[in-house]
This record gives sequence, C-alpha cells and structure tokens, in this order.
Amino acid sequence: MLSAILALTHGGQIVGLAQSEDVFSDAAADPVKLFERGQNAHARGDLRKALEFYEEAIKVRPEFAEAEFQKGSVLAALGERLDESESSFRRAIELRKDWSLPYIGLSTLQIRLNRESEAEPMLRRAIQLDPKNTLALRVLADLRLRANDPREALLLARRATDDSEAPLAAWTLRAHAERLTGDKTGALASLDHVLKLEPLNLFALLERAELRLDEGDLPHALEDLNSSEALLRGDKASASRVVSGYERAGRAEDAQRLALSVGLIKAQPKNLEGGIKVLGTPEEITAANSDDEAVARAALETLLKKNPGNAMLLARLGNAYRTIDPARSLDFYRHAAEIQPGNAEYATGYSSALVQARRFPEAVAILRQVIRSTPDNYAAHANLATALYRLKQYPGALDEYQWLLRTK
Repeated sequence: MLSAILALTHGGQIVGLAQSEDVFSDAAADPVKLFERGQNAHARGDLRKALEFYEEAIKVRPEFAEAEFQKGSVLAALGERLDESESSFRRAIELRKDWSLPYIGLSTLQIRLNRESEAEPMLRRAIQLDPKNTLALRVLADLRLRANDPREALLLARRATDDSEAPLAAWTLRAHAERLTGDKTGALASLDHVLKLEPLNLFALLERAELRLDEGDLPHALEDLNSSEALLRGDKASASRVVSGYERAGRAEDAQRLALSVGLIKAQPKNLEGGIKVLGTPEEITAANSDDEAVARAALETLLKKNPGNAMLLARLGNAYRTIDPARSLDFYRHAAEIQPGNAEYATGYSSALVQARRFPEAVAILRQVIRSTPDNYAAHANLATALYRLKQYPGALDEYQWLLRTK
C-alpha cells in the first residue's frame, strides 16, 4: 500500500504557480517561465528535462520554494541524488513553512530510506497545515499500523475517507485498520465499497476472503479466493495468503496446487498413494530435518498447521517430544496411529510414549498387536519387555529380553 502512496507523491505531483505582476524579472532569464517549462516537461513524463528547468529556475531565483519542491520530487522519482532531494524538500520548507507539500515529500522520502521515526513529525506538521490532505493522512495511518497502533491508524483513515473523492487506497487502509481493531462489520463495509468501484482489487478481495473465513462464510470466501488467484500475476506474498485461505476453507488440494504453481513449495517425494507428502516451503522442510531438535520441532509444528491430519508429521512430533514432554508425545502418536492404524511404526511410537507415560497395560496391548503383524519389530519387543517388567510380569518380560539377546 505504501509503495502506491510514494508513487503518488514522487511520481509527478505538479504544483501551479500563479504569475503576478512581480514576475522575477531578470535580464538573463525569467525563473517563472523556466519553472513553467519544467512543469510542462514534468507533465509529459520527461523528468530529466523537467529537472534541468527547475535547477535553472533556482539558479536565477535561489529563494524559489516551488522549484525546490519540484526538484526534490523529480530526484526522488528518478531515485537519484537522494541527498539532494532531501535538501530540496528542506529548502522548500525553510522558504515556505506554511506549505504542506514539502513536508509530505520529505516524509515519504524518509520512509523510503527506512527513517520512519523522522517521517512521522513531518507528516503531523503537514496535517496541521492541511487537515484534509488525504495523502498525508494515509501515509501517517500506514506508519501507525506498522507501529502496531491500529486505533490511531483508524482515526486517520476515517478522516482520509471523509472526502467524497477519497482514493480507494484510503478505503483499503481503513478496512485493514477496522479489521485489526475488531470492527469486522465496518471492515466488510469498507471492502464492499472498494470492490463495488474496483471489483478486481486484489488486496480488498484477500482481506474480505479472510474476514469471511473468520465468520465461517465458506462459499463467499471461496469466491473471493478464486477471484484473488486469477489476479496473482506471480505475486508470492499474495499467493501465500490465498494458499492459507484455501487451507482454512478445507481445500488442501487447491492450496497445494497453487503453492506448487507459484513456487512456494517444491514437490516432495511421493508416498505409496502417489500424493505429495508435505505442503510447506523448502525452508520449513529443511528446518524440519535440522539436527537442532528445537528448530526441527518448531518447523514440524508449522508444517502440521499446513498439513492437518498428516500422520507422518504427527509421528515425527511424537518422537520429537518423547523425552521432553511425554504427554504431548503421546497425543501426537495417538493421532498418527488413529489416522493410519495399520502402520506398525506409528503404533510402536504410540506404545513407546505410553511406556514413557507409565501407562503400561495399554502399551502391552498395542505392542502385542504390533508384534503379531511385524514379528521382527525390534523396537516393539524392547518396549514390550520394559512394560511387562514394570508390570512385574517377569516370565513374559524374560521371554522378550531373551528374544532381544538372540536378535542383537
């Protein structure tokens, strides 16, 4: 959103300069005419030619605030000599302290240079000078959102949208602030206003889809998600939001399809059924295989949120928590075993967690079933030996220990 605001500020803002009878007459050149030529070139998009005229006008008339402002704007738009751009905005402020535009130009340049703390006072001064300047209101609202102050951001955004000709960017900003302050009804109304005027506004569609998911309105949320997907044009940040939306709506296949198509994930090795094992970014999958157990656990939990009901992830989390949190380990393994009851590995993990939790009778029952289906399962025999011993069923425990000795 902020990039669009910056473009408005630096991409060709033209200020008029009315001629009066005092025309800065000069034998060598007329600064007003030079300025006007710069304005004409600026309006045509010929920024370099405009810069030449503005600089010539300043040479003739050093106290030419309007020319300094436009010089600063052009340099910012070109992305060149940004230190001179800042100096020009400051010079314009020095010459005309009651003019809001140089304050806005300087503040947006400071934001661009990651100097938000310096920009905020400039914006507040601009609003003091021009309380209805929607650009200053929007930029400051955006800053307050980034500072985690949605309440002031909403107040500013509401002021920006009081203007009947307020741009849609002001309304999308307002909707975002309303959502963050818990006013979902207001946010939906603001987004509906945007989409009525611009049905293909990607940001508004994504915001509304997420709000509708919050409210459980899956059919309409999916309509917005489908419309959003058609507008992505390789935008990975927005694509990630659509993927998350599909997941929340229970459309795992659509989430996986889109994530693969835009490169958010890479295809993982296929399981016996031929499907992708895990939906996640390459970074998440790498972290899940980290030797650092804490990193691996965090990554596995992130992947599980994207792949609810994935038995393999559940079992790996069961193993990851086995020694540090037996209760959680037990819960993960139990879910994995419930999803794939015929998987001996998951059943063994579950029984191991039961042993760790000292729930020996339950462990024995499961382990005997595992051994019936996989007689050579060493882990199952080892856990069964421990469980029987703890239950003081020594003959059975001795049989298991003898099996373990014969095998290893």
